[in-house]
Amino acid sequence: MNANPRLSGRHYPVAVIGGGQAGLSVSHALRQRGVEHAVIEAHRVGHEWRERRWDSFCLVTPNWQCRLPGFPYQGDDPDGFMVRDEIVRYLEDYVAFFQPPLVEGVSVTRLRRAPQGTYELATTAGDFTADQVVVATGPYHTPSVPAMAQRLPEGIEQFHSSGYRSPDQLPDGAVLVVGTGQSGCQIAEDLHLAGRQVHLAVGSAPRVARFYRGRDCVAWLDDMGHYAKAIDEFDDAGAVRMRVNHYVTGRDGGRDIDLRAFAGDGMRLYGRLTAISDEQLEFADDLKVNLDRADSVAEGIKDAIDAHITARGIDAPSEPRYVPVWAPDEQPRALDLAEAGITCVVWSTGFRRDHRWIETPVFDGRGYPMHWRGATNVPGLYFLGLPWQYSWGSGRFEAVGRDAEFLADHIDASRRLADVCGALTGAPSALAAALPIG
Repeated sequence: MNANPRLSGRHYPVAVIGGGQAGLSVSHALRQRGVEHAVIEAHRVGHEWRERRWDSFCLVTPNWQCRLPGFPYQGDDPDGFMVRDEIVRYLEDYVAFFQPPLVEGVSVTRLRRAPQGTYELATTAGDFTADQVVVATGPYHTPSVPAMAQRLPEGIEQFHSSGYRSPDQLPDGAVLVVGTGQSGCQIAEDLHLAGRQVHLAVGSAPRVARFYRGRDCVAWLDDMGHYAKAIDEFDDAGAVRMRVNHYVTGRDGGRDIDLRAFAGDGMRLYGRLTAISDEQLEFADDLKVNLDRADSVAEGIKDAIDAHITARGIDAPSEPRYVPVWAPDEQPRALDLAEAGITCVVWSTGFRRDHRWIETPVFDGRGYPMHWRGATNVPGLYFLGLPWQYSWGSGRFEAVGRDAEFLADHIDASRRLADVCGALTGAPSALAAALPIG
């Protein structure tokens, strides 16, 4: 590792941009194949987990699913859920394990393909070139907050979920949480357990039970091959890639997140937030629909587990099905901030991709990189660590290593072909990066 690298003027066979779990995974795979490369990380290893997660954050997948290449989880709690600092330590230990050619504290500000086929990278530590490039910066770049946030009164403090740390960080008073993806639900729970009055704008995210018939649902789904199912096995691959993750938690050993139970315990639930006019908030009348749909998804997963148990003749305990513990008598369509005593809003509304620094035509109309298993139609340019890059586990510790191995094989084959082409014709090595994959 080198905190003050001399990148200017250097050339690498492969440049990996991003030193998170994806970048480190492909670095390990490239090293195993003897491919020279550099990993450029804008901050330091574990930055996204260290700086964009709240104090009580933990994984929602069990520790045994943390299986980076050559470095599976080896702790004493495989069925537990690592908390934020343990996740950071896992990544730091991975770096210590295989000592990647990691450059920290350097941002790549421009990536473009030169006429001769090599890549030119401008960075905060100088410009350099590479034959092939792996973009491993993930999909969560810029916090996304709806434009209506600008209409909140000046006295209301606002945080994006990436900036939330703990209930003590927020001003006294009630809190409105907008969004019920994994972050929104867990932050709402964090505030609720701390005794704060929480108002929650419920979206369309699905949920999943933590445990069912004697096991974590993740373990059942893993046995069923769910996390390995390829994106091209779906008829609606584009829609699948945009799906929101199911909400559940690993907190305190793992449990369901049941918004109905929260409501029965005093949390105020609403439909989607649709408008803000000074002190007045407006909501859609979809609260009941959203709660019912989330329950339906959770029960559908149980149906699949039941079918798997029956088909395999597995001896598993029976379990009664979920019975809703609360239902809205009415669907509140409006809320007065002052009357409710709300002093703060937490926007759990996701992130936007920001690839403006990539000056190569590989993106579709939504700004999503066009690829197959991470390889784009531009020779030598790859992406890694995207949600549903190839399977459900692609953006996670569980399967990012499989994607990394696939790309490393392709990169290595391209390099070997380039060496042959160069020996025969004197052609630049980057030309062979167009080797077909499959």
